[in-house]
Amino acid sequence: MTGYADDLALAHRLADAADAVSTARFRALDLRVESKPDLTPVSDADTAVEREIRALLATHRPADGLLGEEYGEQPATGPGGRRWVVDPIDGTKNFVRGVPIWATLIALLEGDRPVLGLVSAPALGRRWWAATGTGAYAGPDAAHGEPIRVSGVASLADASFCYASLDSWEATGRLAAMLQIMRDSWRSRAYGDFYGYMLLAEGALDVMVEPELSLWDIAALVPIVTEAGGTLTDLAGAPAPGAGSSVATNGHLHPEILGRLGRPAER
Repeated sequence: MTGYADDLALAHRLADAADAVSTARFRALDLRVESKPDLTPVSDADTAVEREIRALLATHRPADGLLGEEYGEQPATGPGGRRWVVDPIDGTKNFVRGVPIWATLIALLEGDRPVLGLVSAPALGRRWWAATGTGAYAGPDAAHGEPIRVSGVASLADASFCYASLDSWEATGRLAAMLQIMRDSWRSRAYGDFYGYMLLAEGALDVMVEPELSLWDIAALVPIVTEAGGTLTDLAGAPAPGAGSSVATNGHLHPEILGRLGRPAER
C-alpha cells in the first residue's frame, strides 16, 4: 500500500455517502433543475451531494483545501498544498433526463498534481479508483475491485476513438482534424463526460479527447488513466490537468493524436 491508503479509504466513504444522496434523487418526479450563469443545468442532487461531501471532509480532513463545482473554493489551512476537487454529478444532463451515465468525481491534489482519483457511477453499479503507485481498479465497491489496464492497440486504423461533442471542436478550429481522425480510426463513438476515460482505462477504447473542460471535470480521471498505463495531457502536450483540454490515450497512440489535434487550423 502507498501513503494514500487512508485517503483512498476516505474517498470511498465520500463516494458511498454521495451515492446514497444521488441515487435517491435519480429519476425523482420532484427533481428540481435550474440553469447556471453558463447555461448548464444544476439539479438539487448536484448541490446536495456536494454539501454531503463538504461536511464529511470538514470532519475528516479539516486542514485540506476543497474545490467543488457548485460551491467553489475553500482554501487549505494546513501544510502540503493538499486540496480535494469534487464534481458532485458529472453528467448532469444525463442525470436530469434519466440516462444512467453520470458519476461523482473525487480527486486529491498535492499542489497542482492529482495523486488520487475516484469515480463512482452508482446507476451503472460501477466505481473506478487509483492513487499514485497503487495501479488502477474497478468494481462495484472498494471490497471488490479488480485491476484494470489500457489496451495495446498501436495503430489508429485499429483504434476505438472517443470524443465528447463536435461543437466544441469546431469552436477551437480543430473540427477538420477531428473528422479526419474519425475517418481514419476503426471506430468512433461519443461517450461524453467521465465515461470515455474509464472505458479507456479498462482497455475498451483507445483514445478520448476533449477541447474544453474544468479542473473538477478532469482531476479525478488523471490518476485512474495514468495508473492504468495510459497517457493524459492537454492539447499542447503538458501533463493533465493542464490548460483546460485533454488528450487521453493508451500511450501508443498519443504522439499521433497530439500531432493531429495540437494545432488549430488557420482561418
